[in-house]
Order: sequence, then structure tokens, then C-alpha cells
Amino acid sequence: MRHILACVTLAAAALSAFAAPSAMAQSGPLRITITEGVIEPIPYAVPSFVAESAAAQGYADQLSRVVADDLTGTGLFREIAREAHISNITSFQSPVQFADWKAINAQALITGAVDVNASGQLIVKFRVYDVFAGTELGDGMQFAGTADGVRRMAHKVADQVYSRITGESGYFDSRVVFVSETGPKDQRSKRLAIMDYDGANLQYLTGSRSIVLAPRFSPSGDRVLYTSYETGEPRVHVLNVGDVQSRILPTQAGMMSFAPRFAPDGRNVVYSVTQGANTDIFRMDIASGATSQLTNAPSIETGPSLSPDGSRMVFESDRSGTQQLYVMAANGGEPQRISFGAGRYGTPVWSPRGDLIAFTKQNAGRFHIGVMRVDGSEERLLTASFLDEGPTWAPNGRVLMFMRETQGAQGASALYSVDISGRNLKPVRTPEGASDPSWGPLQ
Repeated sequence: MRHILACVTLAAAALSAFAAPSAMAQSGPLRITITEGVIEPIPYAVPSFVAESAAAQGYADQLSRVVADDLTGTGLFREIAREAHISNITSFQSPVQFADWKAINAQALITGAVDVNASGQLIVKFRVYDVFAGTELGDGMQFAGTADGVRRMAHKVADQVYSRITGESGYFDSRVVFVSETGPKDQRSKRLAIMDYDGANLQYLTGSRSIVLAPRFSPSGDRVLYTSYETGEPRVHVLNVGDVQSRILPTQAGMMSFAPRFAPDGRNVVYSVTQGANTDIFRMDIASGATSQLTNAPSIETGPSLSPDGSRMVFESDRSGTQQLYVMAANGGEPQRISFGAGRYGTPVWSPRGDLIAFTKQNAGRFHIGVMRVDGSEERLLTASFLDEGPTWAPNGRVLMFMRETQGAQGASALYSVDISGRNLKPVRTPEGASDPSWGPLQ
């Protein structure tokens, strides 16, 4: 670890040995270094943003609170309570009294201001300071948006703060599509829902008349693939976010299609097709409906996920006698098994950074969310419970979200997130039961 403050060594405690040291600290400025280690979160202060007009009064505190919630929620930052602040930020332009912030051990300071222009738009400005060095990190920035998008502007601010201190891209200005569940365990109603990454701004995309499963965002975040039983058997649907009517992707009579996922180009999808007792993986061009078969074995192949560059695919198969993970070229070929630990492996998902594959593992009566290198090495289990399943990656490849179900006849499903070291495990707020999350790109 390198010393990045005069007297304090900082490390990204949440990001473990899997994280490449791509954000090494430079001499002097405040920076969390993305490496292994377990160090206390960095203490920071975020006073209420300054309202620069009477019309902006109702937004100032909300903006700073969302920024603080985003940063603290990562486990890398610890907010210093406002009651401990010595200085008050009353003007965005006033010089910062660094001695007052050093006195309360704030290592980073975030200041901001909000105004409403003649067109009714909110204008949000912010700055980030290294308190001990007495310098600003990067240049001040501003965002403009509507009043109903105030939370999104706060997420954008938090993404920039996170990036300037860690050297990594943020993930706060993103959304998650998932299956919202209501009713008893043996008669659950399931419909698609979409929300901000933190559970805010929930919207339902489908009704509750048919069972839906496994939604997957497109790379641009404007469409969702999912499996529906609306026709009585599983069929893959594609839905434009914001539309009511979905489109069923064509499948030959007598075939069941499921487990879809977009290719990185957004024009193709990979999915599974069942004929009789056999299940194989296919690729389809969404526009033309042209298909090609990628696997052909007397076994069950499902759960395909393509690498970020679209050159390779990971999937699950029982061709070895138990459910394991395999990697092969995206256009087919001879698969290579990559999972060799005890137990069964499924639901593989390639990291957006291309360096890891997340998966579900079942072993000795417990379920786990884990990650491994793309060659199967350095397997690491991040969670353990009665039922953890279906990981999905944050846009920056540093956090996973998944479904956890509690035991018993009345057991409920909920969403959780965890960073790739296994630290900072926490529930994700949803008003009802939830499963099958898919984390979309930065908006």
C-alpha cells in the first residue's frame, strides 16, 4: 500500500485481490487505491448543498443526502455527522477553511450548490477536496435537469466523487430490472419491475396475469429480454422500456425458449431452446429472426453469457454428469470446462470488465454467490445462505446484486448486494418480494 495522505494509508477494503491496481495513488492527492487490504473507510463530510435562490431551497438538502447515501453505501466511505461540522458552507464560491475540516478528521470534503434557472431547470454544481492536502480533486462540474430528476443528478455527482477518489467509474446513476413477487410461496404473482439501483423510482413493466422470469437489460438500457409463460409455455420476449406491449421472439413449434441474454452489440441474443429432453444454446438476430445453433450435445446447456468483447461465451451444462461451467467461442466450438470445485455451478455472468465470471454454487446444502477468473482459477465464494442465486454485475464490475430466499413455507425472496471481496453485504430496498435482478448500464 502506498501512503496517499500525510499520515493515513487508505485502501479499498471492499475490492480484494481480484481488483487490479488500476487506480494507484499519486504522490500527495487523496486517493483510495483499488487493491487488497482491510482498512477503515475514508471519513468524509458533505454539508447540505447551498440553495442559491428561494426556488432551490427544497432541493439542496435532498441532493446532499442522496450523495452521502450513495458513497456510504459502498462501504469505502464513512460520513462525518453534520452535528460535528465546525465550518458552515454558506457560499459555493467562498474559500474552504481546511483547518476546520482537518479538526474533525474529514479527509475528503464535498461541497455543492443548486439553483433554478429561468426555464425551471435545476442547476447542480459540486466540488471535491482533499482536506489534508488543501487542494481540489479535479475541476468543479455542474449538471442540469428537471425537478423530478433530482435524485438522478445526485447520483451523477456521487459517481464523479467516487471516480475522483478511487480512479474507477461509478455505478450510482443506473437502474435494475427485476421480478417483483407477491402472494404465498406456492402461488406467487410475478411481474417485471424497474427501479434505480438503490430501490427508488419503482415502476412496473408488466401486469401480474402471467409468470415472468429472468429479465435482462440490453447494453444500452433501453430494452429488456425476459421469459414469459403468457402463451402457456416459456417463450422469450423483448420489451422496449416504457412500452406496454412486448414482442415474442420467434421459435419453431414444439420448442420452448428461455434464459435469454443480449450480446454486447445489442442486436443479437443468446438463449436456450428445449426440444424433448435436450436443451441447447442458440443465437438470434433480433431484427431478422435468423438463428444459429451454438451447442449440440445430449445434455442440458443453458444460462449463456457473452464476454464484453463478444468473442467468448460462458454457460452451464451437465454434460460431465453434474452442473458445471464451460467457456467456448461465441460462434460455437469445443467448450472448455472451468469449474472444478465441489458442488454444482450455474447462472454464470461475465463481468463488464472482462476479468471475472460470477456464478451461483450449490454445495453441502448451502447456496453461494461466487466469482472466479475466466479460466476458472482463484474461485472465491462471497455469500452463503439457504438460497442465494442469480448474480448480476454493477456497471463498473465491482459490485454484485443477487436474489436471497429465506427458508420455510412462508419464505420470502429479496435482493441483496455485495462487493467482490465478500464485504458490504446488504439488502436492496424493494416494496415487495424480489428476484432475478439485472443491473443496467450507466444512464
